[in-house]
Parts: sequence; structure tokens; C-alpha cells
Amino acid sequence: MGVYTSRNRTDASPKRAAEPHADFLQRIAGPFWDQVRHVINEWWSHLPDQAQLGVRSRLLDGNSEINVYSALWELYLHEMLRGSGCTVEIEPPIGTRGKNPDFLVTRDGAQFVVEAIWTAQRLTDAASDALPPQLADAIDGVPSPNFFLACELDRAGSATPPQKRLKAELTRWLASLDPDQVIAQHEGRIPLPRYTWQEAGWLLTFEAIPRSPGRRGDPTSRTIGIHTATPWLGDESKRVFDAVKRKGGKYGDLSLPFIVAVGHAAIFPEDENTEVALYGTRIVRARAGTPAFGRMTEGYWTATHGHPHSRVSGVLIVDNPAPWTWVKKTPVLWQSPDPSSLPVRALPTWATARLVNARVEHQPAALPAHTALGLPRHWPVGNAFPEQHRSSSG
Repeated sequence: MGVYTSRNRTDASPKRAAEPHADFLQRIAGPFWDQVRHVINEWWSHLPDQAQLGVRSRLLDGNSEINVYSALWELYLHEMLRGSGCTVEIEPPIGTRGKNPDFLVTRDGAQFVVEAIWTAQRLTDAASDALPPQLADAIDGVPSPNFFLACELDRAGSATPPQKRLKAELTRWLASLDPDQVIAQHEGRIPLPRYTWQEAGWLLTFEAIPRSPGRRGDPTSRTIGIHTATPWLGDESKRVFDAVKRKGGKYGDLSLPFIVAVGHAAIFPEDENTEVALYGTRIVRARAGTPAFGRMTEGYWTATHGHPHSRVSGVLIVDNPAPWTWVKKTPVLWQSPDPSSLPVRALPTWATARLVNARVEHQPAALPAHTALGLPRHWPVGNAFPEQHRSSSG
């Protein structure tokens, strides 16, 4: 038994907004996605028998995106630890609060604990100005061989908007535009064409972005090229801080170095946000005319008294990990500056960050991530959604 079964898959279309991630990975056809399913099945088989059923259930959960993402994150961590020469015990019965962390890791005679968290667990499920999935799918269903659409939701109605009329109006509007003319006008500093749709309490603004000549007429390409990013732009520092705080004190005294591993879901991840979350905002004070660097006390390791956060030895961060980015991402171990924390060594595929005299020093990884994952440097091979060009007679 594996997570995904072998079967004849024919639907190679991109993920629909209303489609659960679990269903997408089961449905999507093509060699690129066959590689993804094969590796997930293989990594899942490396888990101990008692852990396989729960992880498989989460990976196939069509009702919870969090379950799917967090299970993939834990699968990735488990494989990276194994591939780095570690022995990994799942949910060891340690700690003083009767709860079991994810992994007890042994390497070169030394042990440490790893607890995984996916930051999307801290996000609200919906935002008031987010485009509903059914509406996004309807707009993506508008034939638009010559233009992408930027879509901004200005006002949401109380009921589902009449999608048929919206699609008809967008189709007529896009058909009236000449992409080459729009490009020429835009180069002359004329704004891109905009269209406002208002009905049943809904107000949406669209902007037509010409496709380049070589990318026109592809039936597999999405119509929506840009969503409003407002629902996703938040306090990334707070999300990281909350994730570490949530896990950092959950298990009591472990008597071992403890790493909180954060799968950081963010549209625009920045090291600066993680730095502020863990070490506090960097400030400069003038002392006798000489600048002195310091840190504000809002960071995880700088905000407390009596060292209650010293139990966490390090925070491992990977930004937006997913099967198609696993070999491209370098994990970064942010090390505790608290002298009371038990030290932990980074694996060869981990970069490090540490606080030295209020400054953050970064060290690159000794080895690329793919060496621990057992995958080629460029994986998966091929295109996720190969373009289907029009025939010369089309």
C-alpha cells in the first residue's frame, strides 16, 4: 500500500481554486507529477509502520489543506534527517508534560529533538477581501488567449455572484481588445485597460495584461495572472514568533537540545522577518558619540526574563517548502543566543544564523539539500504544465 495508487490519469490542467490539494495531487496527470507521487510514496514507506497510517490519512485529507501541507512538511523533515545519517524515532515518550514531540534524532552519538509546525496553522481560513474559490474558478474559465487578468476584489456581496453573466461580460470585453495595440499604448505610458464589474453587492476590478506573442493561445494557461495579495500580507514576524512560542513550551523539560522546525508559508518571505521574530528589531544607540548596536525586546529569545525560552536551542526555517521546491530550498537553523540553551549542531545541508554582538552572522550550508534527500539537483524533471501550442494551421 502507498499513498497514491498507479492508475491512468488524463487531466493535466492546473489546480483549480476550489480543488483541495489532496484531490489535485491524486488527479493531476503528467511525468512531472508522477515523479512527485513516486517520491512521496517512497518517503512514506520509510516511516515506521505505526506512523504510516496517520500520515497517509492526512496526505489524502480533502477537507483540510493544513493536514496535507503539514504532513508533507513532516515527511520532508523525516527524509532529510534520515539522509543526513540520523536515526529518527517518531513521537518519543519524553518531556515532562505528557505530550510527545515529533522526532527524537540521534547522530554521531548525540541526540536532539525536532518538533515540526506549518505556519499556515496560524492563518485564518478566509479573509474578507479574498476571492472565493468558486468565483476564481469561474474567471479562470473565461477564454483569454491573448491576455492575463489582474483581479482585485473591491467589495464582496452576501451571496454567490451570478457567474454566468460575469463570464459573458469578461469574454466580450477581452475579445474587444487587441494585445499588440495594448502593448504599444502601454509603452507610450497609457494605462492598461481596466474593467469594473458590479452586481448583487459585488464589486470587482479587472486589468488586462497582454500575453507575450510566444505565450498566446495556450489553452492550459490560467486566465487570472495576478490576485490581490492583501489577504496574505500580514505580520510575518508575528507568525514566526507565534509558531515557535506555541511549540517551544509544549513539552516541558526535554533535557536535550530542542529544535522547532517551521515550514514558513509566505508570499514574500524575508530573513529580516525571521530575525525580528527571534532576535528582536536591530537598533542603534549613540553612546558618547559612538554608535552601539542593540536589539529591542520583542524577539522570541529577547522578550523574556528568567530564560523561559532557553529550552529552544534553535529554530529551523524553510520558506514555502513543497515537493516541487524541496531540492531548491536551503533550511536555515537560527541558533539561540541564550547561554542557558543546550547547543545543537547543524546538519551539513543546513545554513546557520546566529546573533553575535547584536548582529546576525550567516553561514552557508556545506552541502546542497538534494544530497540528503536522495534526489537529483534538478528535480522534478520537466515542466509541471507543458504548454500546448496551437498548430501551424490554427
